[in-house]
Amino acid sequence: MNIFFQRFIKLLIGIFLFALGIVMTMKANLGFAPWEVFHWGIGKTIGMSIGNVSIFISLFICVIVVLMGEKLGLGTILNMILIGVFIDILLFFNFIPQMNGLVSGVVQMIAGLFTIAYGSYFYIDSGFGAGPRDSLMIVMRRKTKLPVGLCRGILEIFVVLIGWKLGGPIGIGTVIAAFGISFCIQIVFSLMRFEATSVKHETLDVTQKNFKALYFKKEG
Repeated sequence: MNIFFQRFIKLLIGIFLFALGIVMTMKANLGFAPWEVFHWGIGKTIGMSIGNVSIFISLFICVIVVLMGEKLGLGTILNMILIGVFIDILLFFNFIPQMNGLVSGVVQMIAGLFTIAYGSYFYIDSGFGAGPRDSLMIVMRRKTKLPVGLCRGILEIFVVLIGWKLGGPIGIGTVIAAFGISFCIQIVFSLMRFEATSVKHETLDVTQKNFKALYFKKEG
């Protein structure tokens, strides 16, 4: 299989895993993870689904990271759109069972965080541009030189405070997610021997040129 399409499949797998991990943490029934507290709070305030709120917040973040010098790519755009779509689809079909106990909830919460971490690895490593939230994490890493996990943790705590003020559902799972996501990302990236800032992401223009070159090569 052509390297371009291998990378594209890795991108889609990463996006789906990220959405799946988010729904897993929601269905743990211990309080939403920080970004979902934030999205739910906004959605509750303006009357919008959590998936659609995720898309609009991602668009806003994209504007911020571009202003801070981060490049956007095909992966950034697809992440912005598809994660919200996948979340709404998974919630609609009730694919993930809701936990009713503390132990089962904690297990599912942690499993969801690791699923998110692996999703982050797959779509960042595809090189099509990090997702909006991961682009923000990478910008923080480059600007502050802090560990990538710590940067993610700071972002998680910040958004959960805003989401809580807007009425988003919080609980022990929120605390686990806020502090656990940084460790999960650090563990997964270390296991995969992956340094997020070392990836050279393609801009949309470069991806378009590579795709055209591949297409015309096949035609020839």
